[in-house]
Amino acid sequence: MNEVKPDARVYRRRRIVVFTALAVVLALLTGTGIYTASALGAPVPAAAPAVTDPEPVAAAPQQLALPGFGAFAVGAVGFEGLLAAGNEQTPMAMASITKVITALTVLAEHPIPAGEAGPDIEYTDADVDIYWDMVAQNGSVAPVEAGATLSLRESLEALLIPSGNNYGISISNWAFGSEAALVERANAWLAEHGLVNTRVVDSSGISDDNVGTAADMILLGEIALEDPTIAAIVASKSVEIPELGTLTNSNKLLGTHGVDGMKTGTTDDAANLLFTADYAVGSSTVTVVGVLMGGETHAVIDEAIAAMLDSVAPGFHEVTPLEANQVLAEYDTPWGETARGRAADGATVLVWNDTPVDVEVDADPVTLANRGDEVGTIIVRAGAQEITVPLVIDASLSDPGAWWRLTNPGGLDAAAQSGSE
Repeated sequence: MNEVKPDARVYRRRRIVVFTALAVVLALLTGTGIYTASALGAPVPAAAPAVTDPEPVAAAPQQLALPGFGAFAVGAVGFEGLLAAGNEQTPMAMASITKVITALTVLAEHPIPAGEAGPDIEYTDADVDIYWDMVAQNGSVAPVEAGATLSLRESLEALLIPSGNNYGISISNWAFGSEAALVERANAWLAEHGLVNTRVVDSSGISDDNVGTAADMILLGEIALEDPTIAAIVASKSVEIPELGTLTNSNKLLGTHGVDGMKTGTTDDAANLLFTADYAVGSSTVTVVGVLMGGETHAVIDEAIAAMLDSVAPGFHEVTPLEANQVLAEYDTPWGETARGRAADGATVLVWNDTPVDVEVDADPVTLANRGDEVGTIIVRAGAQEITVPLVIDASLSDPGAWWRLTNPGGLDAAAQSGSE
């Protein structure tokens, strides 16, 4: 029988203990290496923005002095819809507002380059006969002489400033061969420009069958203002034409209450005025376009329009809902760095009446960023207006470093999970 010596048994026990301890140490070292590599290479968590959302800004409603008669509408260039209106979809006799349509139709075929007077028109005995025919019909006229040569611009001045019915026919004959041809082209022009509730039967408006709605007249006025020739003519209180003498504007409101255009209209039963007015508001200028149709006399409609404009003008104001460098978001990283999201620029909007101005902040979560990086957008809205301003960060957010990564496994696990979703 062989016996195991005591010293051999001790040796074997010691060997087992040593190898077991080595295995544990190796396991720990291997695990630590894996964790260290994982921690150092993991994405850092994003800092969510704490956003400041400004309250909408709205002025108190402006009280308007509106006419108690007829059909009317008031709009402003660049502003959506109508500022005020009454019976604006009711067709009314336009009278001499028709001449604005005639002028636009002629200029569409024979445009006048900026700073020029356009082609010459020779007037004959036939044009003198037209003059006397208009006088017989009790229509408004402007003087004409056989043998006179006027530029197209001068002819349009005779049409629009003293409201010469005879020049509507004479210009039609020159431009299209006949007044009937002008009427056909004018109605096509109206359809092309979306004035679907307006139609003409002559070039001057002498017939009550020349009709349009107040809503259409606002669009007509805005289109007319885009033509520099018409805009300059209707703003003139008077002009001097050598062959004709001094022509005085029939618009008695011109030069008062901000009015700088556009065209009177008179029927046997009523008076009309398509008007424009300009007002300085802060650093901007507002152009108002309005019409009042169906007044008893021009004195009556002039008084009503003056009161209406005096109440409309104060309703325009500038609002600055956003200042440059305004803080709208704040960032706090889990590793203790802070930064703020600021407006790259300010924003000022021109608004009418109690139109609310809203500021919407869209800030992105941020991990690492350099000072000045764009981290979102700010949108300022007022009616149809919209201004977009970048949101930029005012301090750098740098990597937290190895120590923070190794000692914050929870934060890294959350970041990795968030990035995988």
